Order: sequence, then C-alpha cells, then structure tokens
Amino acid sequence: MSEMNALAGITVLDLGQIYNGPYATFLMAMAGARVIKVESLTGETLRGRGATSSAAYPFAMLNQAKESITLNLKTDKGLQLFKQLVAKADIVLENFGPDTMTNLGLSAETLMAINPRLIYAAGSGYGRSGEHRDYLAMDITVQAMTGVMSTTGVDELPPMKAGPAISDFFGGIHLYSAVVTALLAREHSGKGAVLDMAMQDAVLPTLATVIGAYYYHDRNVPGRHGNRHPALTMAPYNVYPTRDGHVAIICVREGHWHALVKAIGQPELIDNEKFQTMHKRAESMQEVDAIVTAWTSVRDKLDVLDILQAAGVPTAAVRNVEELLNDSHLHERGMLRDVQHPLLGNIALPNSPINVAFGQVHEPALAPELGAQNLEVYGGLLGLSPEECAKLGEEGVI
Repeated sequence: MSEMNALAGITVLDLGQIYNGPYATFLMAMAGARVIKVESLTGETLRGRGATSSAAYPFAMLNQAKESITLNLKTDKGLQLFKQLVAKADIVLENFGPDTMTNLGLSAETLMAINPRLIYAAGSGYGRSGEHRDYLAMDITVQAMTGVMSTTGVDELPPMKAGPAISDFFGGIHLYSAVVTALLAREHSGKGAVLDMAMQDAVLPTLATVIGAYYYHDRNVPGRHGNRHPALTMAPYNVYPTRDGHVAIICVREGHWHALVKAIGQPELIDNEKFQTMHKRAESMQEVDAIVTAWTSVRDKLDVLDILQAAGVPTAAVRNVEELLNDSHLHERGMLRDVQHPLLGNIALPNSPINVAFGQVHEPALAPELGAQNLEVYGGLLGLSPEECAKLGEEGVI
C-alpha cells in the first residue's frame, strides 16, 4: 500500500498543544484526514518555544502533513469564524484545561448544536469528571499520580520518572483510537460524540506487572528494583554490563534459560538443583546475575546480542538516541525517514506506526509555517475573498 487514505474526506480542527493532542492528530493526518491546525496569532505552545529551541524537532515531528491557520478566539469575529469551520468539520480536538473551551463560548454542547455529527475529542491529565479534573497536568505529574514514578528507579534513591513522555503519548494514542471508534459508530448512528480521554486512564494499564506484584505479595506495595522484575519472580531479568555499554536479557521460559547457559558455555547449570525452576532462580537472583555478568562484561554489546539472539535468548543492546536514529532496521521499515529541514538540517522523522503496519513509506510532509493555509482554508472552505482575509488580518482576527 503506497498511500494511507483510511480517513480521507475527514476534516479535523486541531486545537492540540505540545504532545498529547498533536500526536493524536498527527496519526489522523498520516491516515489521510485533512488536519487544520488552529493556532493563536503567535502559534501553539510548542511552536512558540522557538524555532531554534529543543522544541523545534518535536514540533516538526508532530505536525507533519497538517495545515496551519491562525485565529484569535478571544475576538467575536474569531469565534464566529471558528463556528463556521465547525459546521464543515468532522472532528474538533483539544487538550486545553477542562473549562477553557466552555469559557470561550465553545463548549462541546455549543459546537454539537451547530453540527450534530461532530466528534468533540478532549484530552486532559485526569479527565473532565471526577475530583481531580482541575489538577494541572503535564507528563511528569501524571507519571507521579499514576504510580509510574513510585515503581521506577531503586529504593535507595528518590522515585524517578520514565525518560520518555509516556503519559502524553499514551494519552494521544488512546485519544486517536477513541476518535476512530467514534467515527465508526457514527456510520451506524449518524450522530457525533463527546470524548473525554484522560492521560492517567491511558497510562494505568501499563502497571499490569506492578499491580500483579502487589497482589502476589499479599497486597504489599512493591519496592523499586531498578531493571529487575517488579515482583522479583524472574531471573535473569536485568540489564548487564558489557565492555562498551549494556545489554538487556530476560528468560521467561525454561527454554530461554537452557539456551542461555549453553550459549555462555555452562550447560551444566541446567542440572544444577539451585537453578532448575524459575522460582528457584528468582531465589538465587544475585548468583544468577553474577553468572550472566561474568560472561557479558568481557564482551562487546553487539557480540552479546548476536550470540544470544542466535541462541534464542531474548536480548537487546541498550542504545542511545544517536544509535536509534541511525538504525538501518527502522529506516528500512520506513518508521524513520531522512528529511532536509529548513532550520534543523538533515534529520530523521518518525512515520506513523499505523502507516508502517500498512506498508506505507512515502516521504514526510514537513510541518506548516504559522498561518500558511489561511487563504486556502478561509477562502476555500468558508468562501472568504483575499480582501476579506486581509481585513481580518488587519483587525487582529487572523
């Protein structure tokens, strides 16, 4: 499949900010939807951080294949223009604070009165209902509230956040899924929907192993065990040193353990009573880790990877971001594509994982300049003349 058109004909008004909302609409744009990024006259928050800041790359990544218009929603004319756009749209998506759109006079109820087939999709930290609805939320705060930080790191040190922005992106993925589900439902009912997707709700299921450890250990809150299994019921399950870095090794079946000890030249360990079951190996975790470390620490990480993967042992080299961006596997699959960016130079931009699943590998479309499609959208979609658009610009509406 050379081009993704699953959402062709769907028009999205994207009010998303930073990561959460924009990732959901990135997936929509990459699936063929017309995504119109509605920005303030100075641009959305991530763009506003500056074209030469560290935010420039994520902005370029998240806004591929979108259009940009500027609109001042704090003016009466701006509100009227937005409502005219809503009448022609399928989806309005935002991840503002819970009452922001209502305070502007653009509540879900108001917009769906204009367009009953509209899907109003809202992303937030904790949802638009419940006692925590008004808590200010960013990725790190949601990690804290969801329990991620309490399980990351080691007991001897303070809780640690996960390095990636998992709350924002898990929320964005689920927000996209909710929108596509609502589109499918609309085909049967003819009616729109109001969607309330909380980042906390999206992250919660990722704690499955940790919650399992809690119940397994008679409802005792599990500690922070670094790279080991949260319930300390599996070994080897850790990150091990090599001469030039680290490797991750895990044995979840007896066959993995047998393959590992054969590969490291110690097949006699198969018959060692101390290591004959997963439970016994977990009880001897320190000794198991010492055996594995003795073998990995005198080898390069890629040699360890090749040997153990060939033996059928789940293994991975711990790679840094530079190694990741130059991964020939990701480039071959089309998940990463090289592109010449006007400010950042030659960069690798991610594709949509959904598009990769369909075998779609076309060249990325760069993020739009602020307001680049004003004339195209206001003229083509709403029928305003260039003169009318120019007057709106003079009045500070667009």
